[in-house]
Amino acid sequence: MKAFFCPTFELPLPEGHAFPMAKYRRLYERVREYAERWGVTLHEPVSASDEALRRVHCPDYIERVRRGTLSPQEQRRIGFPWSEAMAKRARRTVGGTIAALEASLRGDGIAVNLAGGTHHAAFDRGGGYCIFNDAVVAARHVQAEGLAQRLLIVDLDVHHGNGTAELVANDDTLFAFSMHDAKNYPAIKPASDLDVPLPPGTDDARYLDLLAAHLPRAIEAARPDAVLYLAGADPFVGDRLGQLALTKAGLALRDRAVFEACSRHGLPLSVAMAGGYAPDVDDIVDIHAETVRLAARAACAAITPCPAPSPSLA
Repeated sequence: MKAFFCPTFELPLPEGHAFPMAKYRRLYERVREYAERWGVTLHEPVSASDEALRRVHCPDYIERVRRGTLSPQEQRRIGFPWSEAMAKRARRTVGGTIAALEASLRGDGIAVNLAGGTHHAAFDRGGGYCIFNDAVVAARHVQAEGLAQRLLIVDLDVHHGNGTAELVANDDTLFAFSMHDAKNYPAIKPASDLDVPLPPGTDDARYLDLLAAHLPRAIEAARPDAVLYLAGADPFVGDRLGQLALTKAGLALRDRAVFEACSRHGLPLSVAMAGGYAPDVDDIVDIHAETVRLAARAACAAITPCPAPSPSLA
C-alpha cells in the first residue's frame, strides 16, 4: 500500500500554539519504522497545481495564500500565521490526497495520505487549521482526469466538515457523509448530503451502531466509483477539541467498518488523517498509525502472502 507524506512536517508557529504540529513527523517516523512489516511504501507527492486548486477554490484566495496577503482576520480564521512554508505545505498536503486517490483508482485499491482531511476550507476562505479542501480538490481532479465520475466523502472527524458541505452542495456527483459532535465547531453547520450529529459523550458502542446504520445508506445514495475517508483521531476520549468518548479500540473498529464496507462494494479508497488534538501527542500518533496499519492489511487482503501481522498499536 502506498502512503504519501509531506516532507515539510512542521510550520513556524508562535510558542504555545495549540496545534500539535509534531504529530505529522512522529506519524511518518512510526509508519517508516513499521513500513516493511505492514507492507507500506512511502512516497512524496507533488504539490497541487493551480489548475487543480482552481476547480474548487477562488483564484484570488489561492493568490492571497501564495503571496502572503491574507488579512489578519483570514489568518485568525485559519488558525495559522502566514508563512511561505505554510503556503507550500498546504499545496503539498492537497497533493498527497490527490496522489492517494489516484493510486487507489489506478489499481492499488487503498492508499493513504499521512496528513490531509482539511474539511473546513471553503471556496474563498480557510478555517479551523484548514487552508485548501484536499478531499474536494482530489475528487474534482480525478473527475477531470476521467478516473471517476461519482465520489463519496466519508467524514469521521469529530468536527462537521462545513467547507466540504458548501463545496459539494447541489452536485449529485459528490456526496458528503459526516458523523460529528453536534455541539462542537463550527457554530454554523451547512447541511451535508447525510449528517449524523452526535451528542457529547457518545461512546464506542453507540458510535459504531450509528456508523453501521448510516454508512450503507451513504454508499447506496452516493453510488460512488471511489471513496475518500477522513479518519479523524479527534473523536478520542479526552481530545482537547472533541467531546466524544471513543477509545483507541473503538476507533480501530470504526476504521475496520469503513474498510470492510468499501471492500464489500469493490470501492477504491483513499484515506486522510484529519484532526487529532489529544494532550499526549503519542495518543494521536497511535490512533493514526493504527488507521494506516489497518488500511495496509485491508489493501493486501487479496494478496498472498500478506506481510506478517504485527501487534496492534492501539
